[in-house]
Amino acid sequence: MAGVRFANVFKKFGDFTALNNLDITVNDKEFLVLVGPSGCGKTTALRCLAGLEDVTSGDIFIGENRVNDTPPKDRDIAMVFQSYALYPHMTVFDNMAFGLKLRGVKKEEINRRVKEAADILGLEQLLKRRPRELSGGQRQRVAVGRAIVREPKVFLFDEPLSNLDAKLRVQTRAQISKLHQSLQTTFIYVTHDQTEAMTMATRIAVMNKGILQQLETPKNLYDKPANLFVAGFIGSPAMNFFDAKIKKSDKGAVVELDSFNLQIPENKAATFIPYDGKTVICGIRPEDIHNPEFLPADISTAYVEAQVDVIELMGNEIILYLVSGTHNYVARVDPRTRFAIGDKVKLVFNMDNMHIFDPSQDAENPVAVR
Repeated sequence: MAGVRFANVFKKFGDFTALNNLDITVNDKEFLVLVGPSGCGKTTALRCLAGLEDVTSGDIFIGENRVNDTPPKDRDIAMVFQSYALYPHMTVFDNMAFGLKLRGVKKEEINRRVKEAADILGLEQLLKRRPRELSGGQRQRVAVGRAIVREPKVFLFDEPLSNLDAKLRVQTRAQISKLHQSLQTTFIYVTHDQTEAMTMATRIAVMNKGILQQLETPKNLYDKPANLFVAGFIGSPAMNFFDAKIKKSDKGAVVELDSFNLQIPENKAATFIPYDGKTVICGIRPEDIHNPEFLPADISTAYVEAQVDVIELMGNEIILYLVSGTHNYVARVDPRTRFAIGDKVKLVFNMDNMHIFDPSQDAENPVAVR
């Protein structure tokens, strides 16, 4: 088994910089997810690690070995792609065994590895079938099984669930997580889906425009985003953002918006008082805006009047699209809520979970104030 390290890696395609000084250490047996929008560099990072792309500068290590000049076949990695890439004329067994046969592995060892992988993935009854006789989820499991039989140091997954329907994605997501627990091997997984990242990862690397934005555990990433991009990318529905100013008050400090003010909790006021009079961006997640009838216990409250614009009934929750003066925002409220479109309602912001971002140094991607 082995960890992985990207050490100040740059990758350029002509004048375009796909990876900009990428520096990540992936621990042995860790499940690291690279997440970000299309074009952020996550797949390029995976392809550089696999040896399918040469780095422009910097170093890549697998274990203690620098692999910049090592051919892909000698890096001891296995990759699962978005496309299943199965041989249509071969059985499931032969698809899984093909790479081992090319390497001259003995027949008895091939049989052992394929049987073990099939047991792990629930493919025992499908080994004699051909790909056309399988569902999309089964084909994806065969592609994963083909990687498992190689017994590599590192598994690489490039958007492996994007071709599956919603139900199969949830099922296969759980299977891959269980697989990681079973194999105790280093997994590096690329996705644009932040739900996949949050539910599967040991740690998440959020990327944008080739730059690593934040590397953290899912909980810390959600609770303490480093900047505006991370805050807006992680979470569904996305965090609400409001242009605002910090103002001192008798009780410490308030966030002053065009249409309403939000009292900052006394235990947080000292952090924000130095920003008195400064323009900031206030962020609050939809799940931190509540119907006053169903408030969580022991939260710092700020009441806001709003008009209900759109209602989405989700069964276990209700998504409200709201308007307060010039501000449009989203709330995720208790399913017992009985609001109607057009109602003028009172809502509660949980100010304990408010975020403030300072645009003074980087207007495009303001950093979080802690």
